[in-house]
Amino acid sequence: MRSQDRSGLAEIRHALIGAVASAMLVFVCGTIYAQNAPQIVDRLTGAASPMSENPAPPLARPIVNDKRVMRNYPEQPPIIPHSIENYQLTLETNRCLDCHRRQYTEGSGAPMISVTHFMDRDGQVLADVTPRRYFCTECHVQQTDAAPLVPNTFTDILVVGSEKR
Repeated sequence: MRSQDRSGLAEIRHALIGAVASAMLVFVCGTIYAQNAPQIVDRLTGAASPMSENPAPPLARPIVNDKRVMRNYPEQPPIIPHSIENYQLTLETNRCLDCHRRQYTEGSGAPMISVTHFMDRDGQVLADVTPRRYFCTECHVQQTDAAPLVPNTFTDILVVGSEKR
């Protein structure tokens, strides 16, 4: 019986040592995480309660100088350089196509939409804009004078390449 009691104490001792070691590990990991935890940034909506009804901020003013803006990367969709207020984009009508469709560009002076907008998902060229490219504002945005919500550290690849020389 005595040997059984001693083995029982040994098991308790091992379990206690394991529990203490686990607690220490959790404490150390928690301390390391707390030191490296991401910094909490201010909410974009300000200090208002998340569930309160806050008035929407005023919309940024559109830039309407009709200048084409250089793209930041090769496949970036062009930015819309004019106002699109009250433009209709529905299943029945797309006001963008009134100027940017191939047959209307000569009269409007607007650039023709890309040939990629005439290809279906299998790469077949269609006679008109493919339905998956019909809703222009899914990719193209109007340029505004809005201040950035977060700092931007983007550097164009041409600038990065010239700095190394």
